[in-house]
Amino acid sequence: MPHNASRYLAEGPRVGIRHFTYGDGAEFTARARESKDLHQPWLFPPDSAPAYTAYAARLIEDPSKAGFLVCEKGDGSIAGFININNIVEGGFQSGTLGYGAFAHAAGRGLMREGLDLVVRYAFGPMRLHRLEINVQPGNAASIALARGGGFRLEGFSPNMLFVDGAWRDHERWAITAEMITQPGRR
Repeated sequence: MPHNASRYLAEGPRVGIRHFTYGDGAEFTARARESKDLHQPWLFPPDSAPAYTAYAARLIEDPSKAGFLVCEKGDGSIAGFININNIVEGGFQSGTLGYGAFAHAAGRGLMREGLDLVVRYAFGPMRLHRLEINVQPGNAASIALARGGGFRLEGFSPNMLFVDGAWRDHERWAITAEMITQPGRR
């Protein structure tokens, strides 16, 4: 299943990040199927070839989105994914993160390392200023990742996003470029 990754956009000690490709479909969908118990009811990544192709197309072709695969260094296997959606330029320079670890990589700190790489890439080459994560209050693992990544809790939005057949409440977590450059932060 491992993908022989081309050059990473950024690398840490254990993972590298790279953009999605259409060729990642078989590994991604297999990992998504293996991870259903971990993801649901919070997240529903594509688990079939047609669903992956449509999903990847949005991330690859839509300039308001950027998708990153978090890959284990060495064998290049996909540990998870982090997407920046709703990218707005101009005076806002912002995007909204969505992410998921795959079961084989969960709890190993790989997504934390990947999140740090994506945040630095977003604030560096992408020239964004602010990133936001919206998390359902019961999703302890996702909240821990946001908190551990230096994001601050900014608020609560009732019935914010339509997930798994219903409008769900979400906590709003955010980080700005200044937050990762201040002494004592991240």
